[in-house]
Order: sequence, then structure tokens, then C-alpha cells
Amino acid sequence: MAGLSGLFITFEGGEGAGKSTQIRLLAQALRERGHSVVLTREPGGSPGAEAVRHVILSGAAEHFGTRMEALLFAAARSDHVEEVIRPALRAGKVVLCDRFVDSSRVYQGITGNLEPDFVERLQRVAVNGVMPDCTLILDLPAAIGLERARQRAEGPIDSEPDRFEKEEIQTHEKRREAFLDLADREPLRCRVIDATQAREDIARQVLATVEPLLPLSRRERPAIPEDAS
Repeated sequence: MAGLSGLFITFEGGEGAGKSTQIRLLAQALRERGHSVVLTREPGGSPGAEAVRHVILSGAAEHFGTRMEALLFAAARSDHVEEVIRPALRAGKVVLCDRFVDSSRVYQGITGNLEPDFVERLQRVAVNGVMPDCTLILDLPAAIGLERARQRAEGPIDSEPDRFEKEEIQTHEKRREAFLDLADREPLRCRVIDATQAREDIARQVLATVEPLLPLSRRERPAIPEDAS
């Protein structure tokens, strides 16, 4: 992406796939190596987008239909890109994002039954030229992911299932297949990682995938001689 010297990594997958955990672990590993890292998420990531997140995940917009939800996601994404992602990439930072454009392709496009051309046109406007350098798809059977999400909801901090976690298991499995299909169609950008493995094994695979793509950290850059003109 012209003028953007950072690295943009997105994490995708179904509910309960462990995206948030793996993003935190990767951020820690990269910071230990001297990289400046920005953690963000969708829907949300910027003040305006976080307001839209509440509307979407609470189900408040559900009765308006999938097309309206797609428009809300796109509006939130545009704000997120311009307020957070693009400035961070321009500054040479590593941006790690929990969900991005591929979730819209799967959730609103495949299982929301929106026309593929409509979804793609909407996303082109929303991202305005900013696309991930690499997308990590954490893959596991829908039943396992939903059970993990249920356990999370029953954890020390109570949390109600969101708008998407409440849907039928067949819908979640269809999304899993759609993410795998995306990876098959865009193998240069997308990498599938088996999310049924132990957390530490997944983290090692994630880091091994990302490391070759990283820009030089400040501590790795050769020193400039003081008398250099």
C-alpha cells in the first residue's frame, strides 16, 4: 500500500476460535522484539466505530435486516480505517486486528445472503485501499467454538451471547466453510491455522507465519554514523 510502511495483520474465524487470545500473545512477542504494535478490533476500534459495535452486537439493528447491518459495518470500518489503521501503518507500526473485511464477506455475504457484488462494492468504499498484508484464519469445528463461547459467557465476568453467537450451529459451520473457501481463493494473503491445538502451539505457528513479513524494528535497524550527511 503506497505510503504505508507498517504491517497489517488480521485474525479471522468463527465464534470461540481464540482470536483475542492469539492477538494478545502475538502482540507481546512482537513488542519483545522491539516492534511498535497497535491492537484493534471490529466492529469497533475507533470511538465512532465502537458506538456502532454496540448497536450491531446488541441486536438493535437486526430487525432492519442484513443489508442495514452491512451498511453499519461498512460505516464503522471506514471510521476505523481512517482514524486508527491508516495512521498507524503510515507511522510504520504493526497493526493487529480482530476481524476485518473477510468477516463481512462471510457473515453478511455468505450467511446473510447478500449479493456478492454489493458486499464487495461496499467493502471497497469502506477500506479505501487499505487491505491486510496477511490474514490468519483460526479454524475449528463450530460445535467446539460455540462451547468455548458458552464457557466464556459463564466465566467470572458474566457476558450474554452476542447477536451472532445466538445463531444456529448450521449457520456457524457454514461460516467456517466460507472462511476456508476464502483461504483457498486467496492463498497468498490467507493462512489457515488449526485452532484445536494447544494455545502455545497455535501461538508458535502464528509467530512463525508473521515473522518473515515484519519490517525491521528500531533495535534491528543499522545505526547511522554520526558524520553521515
